[in-house]
Amino acid sequence: MTINPDLQGRSYPAAEVYDVGREKIREFARAVKATHPAHFDLDAAKALGHNDLVAPPTFAIIIAQRADAQLIEDPESGIDFSRVVHADQRFIHHRPIFAGDRLVAELHVDGVRAMGGGAMITTRSEIFALTGEDGSRESVSTTTSSILVRGEGQ
Repeated sequence: MTINPDLQGRSYPAAEVYDVGREKIREFARAVKATHPAHFDLDAAKALGHNDLVAPPTFAIIIAQRADAQLIEDPESGIDFSRVVHADQRFIHHRPIFAGDRLVAELHVDGVRAMGGGAMITTRSEIFALTGEDGSRESVSTTTSSILVRGEGQ
């Protein structure tokens, strides 16, 4: 199956809420070798003026990849995940991610470019913190990702 060129411009709505927990932050920080005390110790985070633990900047990838899964799993996309190579990832942070945040991400397909028998797909995840019972939200991060979907025989 080939990549659907009509994916460009498509958006996927915010789906499942991701609840950021202290232990999730600690585990991620250990995994990426982030050593700042504000990732592990509540008193250290509070000494910096934060209400809770602060996630390492790349923690946003967890939420972004959940949004990307909507595209990968979309039968209309034509994407065979076994042929995907991650090409690029960028982050723009609007504010830190904290323990206690309830995050959602909207996915936007910004580009689909044919390359040989495959395609380069660029997506953007807008990550928001839910801030109230009324559905209000605050912008947290924007992540941009490029994946190469290899064609047959590549």
